[in-house]
Amino acid sequence: MTLVSTSSGKPKKPKKPKTQKKSHGSSRKQKIVLGAGLVLAGLYVAGYFLTGSRMPANATVAGVNVSGMPPAAAQQKIDRALTPHLDDPVRLSQGEQEFQVKPDEAGLTFNVDKTVDEAGGARSWKPAKMWGLFFGDHEFGTELDVDDSKLRTIISTLADTIDQPEVEPQITFEKAKPVARKPANGRIVSREDTADVIRDAYLVAKEPAAIPMVVVEPTVDQFALDEAMETFAKPAMSGPVMLESGGKKAELPTTAFAPALIVQVQGGALKPSIDPKELAKPLQDSTTGLGKEAQDASINIEGGKPVIVSSKPGLGLQPEELAKTLLPVLPKSGAERSLQIEAKIVEPEFTTKDAKALKITEKVSEFSTTYDPAAYRDINQGRAAALLDGTIVKPGETFSFNDTLGERTAANGFTQGTVINGGVFREELGGGVSQVVTTTYNAAFFAGMTDIEHHPHDFYISRYPVGREATVYWGSLDLKFRNDTKYGVLVRAYIQKSAPGRQGVMTVQMYSTKVWDIKAGVSSRRNFRKPGLQYDPTDRCVAQSPVQGFDIDVYRTFYRGGKHVKSETDTANYKAADEVRCEEKPDD
Repeated sequence: MTLVSTSSGKPKKPKKPKTQKKSHGSSRKQKIVLGAGLVLAGLYVAGYFLTGSRMPANATVAGVNVSGMPPAAAQQKIDRALTPHLDDPVRLSQGEQEFQVKPDEAGLTFNVDKTVDEAGGARSWKPAKMWGLFFGDHEFGTELDVDDSKLRTIISTLADTIDQPEVEPQITFEKAKPVARKPANGRIVSREDTADVIRDAYLVAKEPAAIPMVVVEPTVDQFALDEAMETFAKPAMSGPVMLESGGKKAELPTTAFAPALIVQVQGGALKPSIDPKELAKPLQDSTTGLGKEAQDASINIEGGKPVIVSSKPGLGLQPEELAKTLLPVLPKSGAERSLQIEAKIVEPEFTTKDAKALKITEKVSEFSTTYDPAAYRDINQGRAAALLDGTIVKPGETFSFNDTLGERTAANGFTQGTVINGGVFREELGGGVSQVVTTTYNAAFFAGMTDIEHHPHDFYISRYPVGREATVYWGSLDLKFRNDTKYGVLVRAYIQKSAPGRQGVMTVQMYSTKVWDIKAGVSSRRNFRKPGLQYDPTDRCVAQSPVQGFDIDVYRTFYRGGKHVKSETDTANYKAADEVRCEEKPDD
């Protein structure tokens, strides 16, 4: 480095940098900023304390004007305005339906303290709260204490009524023809959103609040349904399936497996399946040449004594096995629609062992009633007796007359006859069956069966034991009794047909092991009622004589080994039967 000499020959010293003096203006600005900050901080702190001293400007809480009021005064005003409405239901709507939700059932409780605090009655460090004390319009709702469990329950109840679940596609086979059910969207209650709607509407809403709904699409669409119809359903019904077992062949027609077949959504796709239980009976009927039907044990009465006829195993096709192997064959055609299947031993449903376990050893009751000669009575009572005969009521089982006989229709073997309907005689199918009901009721009465349901006729019919009789009517009245013994009960029923000049006889017997000796009794008749007079010009009219109405008690006393064990009382209330004349009512 070269040093440059001055004229004096000495090197010059480097100059010191000049130091700048502080500006009085800059210091003043800093003081102003600091002062302003202190002022703002003071105002902020003051705002905090001010927020707890008054409500915001132009403020309403649940429609109650509390603008600028002290919190305590605002609380009192809100309390006075809303307390009378605390039990008012929340009104909701969905379409044209309207629902009401009671606050207590939905777990809603109004919290006035929290409401005022949230609306600005409590101190807050939030600038918006402070600003709101003087500026803007403010609308506040209510604050609630909510029992979420109750609220969920009430919403679930609403949803059960309103929900329209999605419809998944399905193919069933009616009369051996595929029938498709198209997919469709569902609409269901949005439960979380509905909870918010109920909370927000309580004490506030003047009109019903709409229940929020959501659309739910089916898992499988129309395209997949169309494909399943073409590739499986239609080919499945194209013809019978040939079954071969042990060198023998039999055709299984589409009518045999169609009722058991269904194509429905499983695991997110349309899949076919066969119900083995639905397949069992048609399979047995259609393939009798491939096996031998099993025979249940039965109990016959020979010489007045029950005799067990042993059960026999059969040989047949297994519905469970066939249901699995049949499915892959159904979409095929021609010679490919055939199956090799093994016939196996089929056990009877009611075995000899089962029959012996019931210990049906003797006749424990018998009852007979008579009826005047009438062809319809012979037919209807004979058919009813045939359906009833041989019925076994196991220990603990309940017998139902209607379930045992089925509906009294022409197809079921019944004909037109006289019945009591609405307190008068009418011509209907199954007339006269009440004779069988009364006879069965009395046989069960003296066998010690437990009375579950029986109904005396509307008015007393003299050919029956007073108070101790019964009737049935399909769909409304039944005769039911329960076997509370540890032995089975075999019901035997038969008639001796009537003939000109000779009454018919209806008899019901019950066989078991004797448990009870039964004695019956009745009280005196009381509360007599007078009959009236009716005129009926219609072709359905059956003339009838007047019958007095009354009440009567029936007593049943149970003995075992000669000792009284218990007693029962049942009351029959007979209406008066009006006199009915099949003619126009005469002018007064």
